[in-house]
Formats: sequence, C-alpha cells, structure tokens
Amino acid sequence: MLNGSVLSGSSVSPDLDPNSVGDHLDRLFRAAWALTGNQDDAEDLVQDTYLRVLAKPRWLRKDDDLGYMLRSLRNTFLTKRRDASRKIQETPLPDDPSLVPDAHAPDPQRALEARELYAAIAALPDDYRETIVAVDVAGLSYREAAEALGTKEGTIMSRLTRARSRLATAVG
Repeated sequence: MLNGSVLSGSSVSPDLDPNSVGDHLDRLFRAAWALTGNQDDAEDLVQDTYLRVLAKPRWLRKDDDLGYMLRSLRNTFLTKRRDASRKIQETPLPDDPSLVPDAHAPDPQRALEARELYAAIAALPDDYRETIVAVDVAGLSYREAAEALGTKEGTIMSRLTRARSRLATAVG
C-alpha cells in the first residue's frame, strides 16, 4: 500500500475518498429522483447507495468519484427494484400531487411541474431513463455518460434525443 493506493503494474489506482463523496449529494439526489419518480424513494435510494459505498474501502480505476457514485446509485436502484418485484406489493392509496404541497418549493406550480417531469422520466424505458438522468439531470458530458453506462457516445446522443422527444410529448 502506498498512501491509500495500490500499485498494479505501472498504474496507481486511487481509493474512493469518503470525505469527498458528499460533494455529489445534490447531483445524486436529482438522478435518484429521476430514476424513482418520487422524492421519498429518491432520498432512500441515495441513503442506501451511500451506505453501500461507504461500508468498505473502494478502489477506482480512474479518478472519477461522480461516475463511480452514479454507477453505484444505478446498481442500487436496479437491485432494490429487483428485490421489490419479488415481494408481495401492497396497493397504495391514490395520490394526487396537486393536493400535497412541497414545503421546500418556493413556487407550488414549479414544484408540481417538477414532480410531473420526474414522474415522466421515471416512466421512460430503462435505457432512455438512465441516459437522460446521466446527461440532463446529473450533468455528465456525453463521454462521461457513455463511460458510466458502458456504451458509446453516439448511442448516448441517440438515446438522449429519443428520451427528450418522449418527455416533450408526455409533459407537453
């Protein structure tokens, strides 16, 4: 070990700094909200992701904390969704978002629009949702999104165009 790094061949892999992962909390929350379509579920998802990542030391291939955290968030989301699909689901009471004010939003109309937008993002097919979350919600570049999602930049651009088109139609 050398200052928190491991030598492998000629490249040094830095470890994930637990003190710096909190710097990405806002971006991860927005990404989680877009994935889940719900603020409460997004908070739980971010919390679960941080618990999972900080439970043991992590090693990065590149110095990319945000990309690693977004991949961890996505994997945690998929794991939770898979686990939930195996359990018996209770039917929730009908929920009319216009009747529930957002105490954190200064403008109720904008809060309602944000809820509708995040719900529309959550309803997109997985590939489109993950792409729009990475680029438009989390603010990654096309290259960063392609690396985080394990695909090519051209695929990211194509999926993003289709996802934005579907959102424009859904939210209209």
